[in-house]
Amino acid sequence: MMVLVLSLCGVALLLALAGLFAFGLRRRLLQRSGGTFDCNLRWNAPAPLAEYAGEAAGDDADRGAGQGPGDAQGTAGADGHGAGGRGVGGGKGWAYGVARYNGDQIEWFRVFSYAPRPRRFLERHCIEVLQRRDPEGEEELALLSDAVILACSLHGTRVELAMSEDALTGFLAWLEAAPPGQRVNVA
Repeated sequence: MMVLVLSLCGVALLLALAGLFAFGLRRRLLQRSGGTFDCNLRWNAPAPLAEYAGEAAGDDADRGAGQGPGDAQGTAGADGHGAGGRGVGGGKGWAYGVARYNGDQIEWFRVFSYAPRPRRFLERHCIEVLQRRDPEGEEELALLSDAVILACSLHGTRVELAMSEDALTGFLAWLEAAPPGQRVNVA
């Protein structure tokens, strides 16, 4: 009986080590081609509380035909959280990842995944920078210590990227280096 327990513990330990090795190997393979940086991502991020206050004031004339009270952009995200759910400074929804430059797009990979393909593609011509800010509240715990948050709009979806100051400089330079004729807004 004791041999069986020791064997099962040994197998479990080997599987855990193999899983950790696979994470490390995957990250190494992603970084091999160069142009990668650590980048947390929050997709369909909540709008700042100031925007919620403006909509809560009841400016119904701005709503399009057929939209209900929860359909206006910024009042409810895809996850159903409205203005009372999360605002700027909430630490929820952040995913740790690695971003890689690939021509006119950035490929974003989750760190804690075995998937060989990117989870998100951020196309340069679709990214509109809205604001830059420091982490607030719970975000300080959820993000890396030197992170700067860049709020962007991508096809009408609010996306927040958190990266180091050096990575942010490279990201903004990449955005500004768009080919002639492409509209780029780096605010």
